[in-house]
Amino acid sequence: MADIPPRIAVRRTYKLYVGGAFPRSESGRSYPVTSSAGVHLANAAQASRKDVRDAVVAARKAFPGWSGRTAYNRGQILYRIAEMMEGRRAQFAEEIATAEGVSAAKAQSLVSAAVDRWVYYAGWTDKIGQVLGGANPVSGPFFNLSEPEPTGVVGVLAPTGSPLLGLVSVLAPVITSGNTVVLVASERAPLPAVTLAEVLATSDLPAGVANILTGRLAELAPPLAGHADVNALDLAGAGTLAAQLETLAATTLKRVLRPTEDGDWNEPDPGLSRIRPFLEIKTVWHPIGR
Repeated sequence: MADIPPRIAVRRTYKLYVGGAFPRSESGRSYPVTSSAGVHLANAAQASRKDVRDAVVAARKAFPGWSGRTAYNRGQILYRIAEMMEGRRAQFAEEIATAEGVSAAKAQSLVSAAVDRWVYYAGWTDKIGQVLGGANPVSGPFFNLSEPEPTGVVGVLAPTGSPLLGLVSVLAPVITSGNTVVLVASERAPLPAVTLAEVLATSDLPAGVANILTGRLAELAPPLAGHADVNALDLAGAGTLAAQLETLAATTLKRVLRPTEDGDWNEPDPGLSRIRPFLEIKTVWHPIGR
């Protein structure tokens, strides 16, 4: 039997995820990604300010359709994302173990927690209105009803130290209520975010609902925070840039969710803590017929 010649490895080219497609950065740049031990793993696309603007355009275009879907349908799609992640468990676990330098068992537990987080928020989609909305007692012949609505396009800075569980913990609640997202992945460990983008692309999530950029946080965060068509900002992974980004966000009156002190993403029941900040409450007055 003839010897099988050695095979040339298929090198992956990691790209951005914008508008349901996987474009290269418009600048053509990339940057090296290393493991926790400093071993080179791959090159990731280095997004630019132009890529931020393109992602915002895609998110804005997707917003009417996504926010207009029934809450039940959004829940079905989020659950489908959990199913697809479960099918790629081995790949996610390997990327987490390499990125964070944890054991295989710990990596598996982090993947399980990320999958469970999608299931958790899938169950919240059709309950937000009952919890945060309702009928209000008023003086006069009127019905007065309050209803939570998505705020629009949300810029999200993913946690740097938790490239999968932290990422899912800030992305899932924002889209649960009908918002669309432009997310900047962990600069140090972006590969789980790129793999998640591949999951999103095959999970019935409409194009443009979630847009994922990789690159330098200091380059991407300021134009995202100052963009006039971004309605809110989650600074979970902002680090030392948080104060600067809050100032930029104030110029366009954005809602801002400040980073937490401890950065613990293992809370099994986060409730509405990351859903409520990105909702508007619409109050409707309706006369009572006589």
